[in-house]
Amino acid sequence: MRILSLCPSNTEICSYLGVEEWLVGIDDYSDWPLSVQSLPRLGPDLSINMEKVEALKPDLVLASLSVPGMEKNVQELVRRNIPHIVLNPNSLQEIAENIMAVGKALGIEDIGKLKAQEFLEDMDRFKKVADGITHKKSIYWEWWPNPLFSPGKLNWLTEISSLAGGRNILDDIEMASVQIPPEEIIKKNPEYICLAWVGVPIHKIKKQVVFKRNGWDKIMAVNNGNIFIMEEPLFCRPSPRLLEGLKQLANLLHPEQFNSLT
Repeated sequence: MRILSLCPSNTEICSYLGVEEWLVGIDDYSDWPLSVQSLPRLGPDLSINMEKVEALKPDLVLASLSVPGMEKNVQELVRRNIPHIVLNPNSLQEIAENIMAVGKALGIEDIGKLKAQEFLEDMDRFKKVADGITHKKSIYWEWWPNPLFSPGKLNWLTEISSLAGGRNILDDIEMASVQIPPEEIIKKNPEYICLAWVGVPIHKIKKQVVFKRNGWDKIMAVNNGNIFIMEEPLFCRPSPRLLEGLKQLANLLHPEQFNSLT
């Protein structure tokens, strides 16, 4: 089986299923696992080189719609009659369904079902602890600094926040991604600020940006020094590696309660 992955989360799903050796090409942003880093690169996820895709003669291409603009990749795969499936999850349940879908498409349906179940069971272990936590710490997640973009109710980070004993302050907005005025964050006054700028390496994310915002010195998180730079790959990609992000967040918010799981 010859597989091509057009985005990092799809590459990570292949690794979770134990079939990374079937990969013969990946997008430019796939940076995990290390075992696939020497594979041919197909270009950035929004500008995939379809000539390279076709030349590699894949049995299956794992495409995605997780970033606006990826539609053109899918359109070109259809036009060239290249076998593919398209993944576009927003929730943890949908990620599990994607794991099963990839397993089925690769002829390892039983493994896909088993790994999807394992993924959900790992999440459920955190839920059982979180359900017993009375004070859910409020979190402002920042995906982009200017203008401000954050996850809303219909995104896995709202679920991850809950499983870690927290609450996304924008969990009342029925959207996956929200552009929010800075003044609204001041009103909501979160206890924690988590910076996970999409596509930005962790060493390039600067807390100083937050301190310079007008009126943000009134926010609890700023006053208490609870501004944290998070590893974007562990929080902003719809892949099984969200479990690692969940462990980090749970240990940050409630280290004593989650000690046995982190």
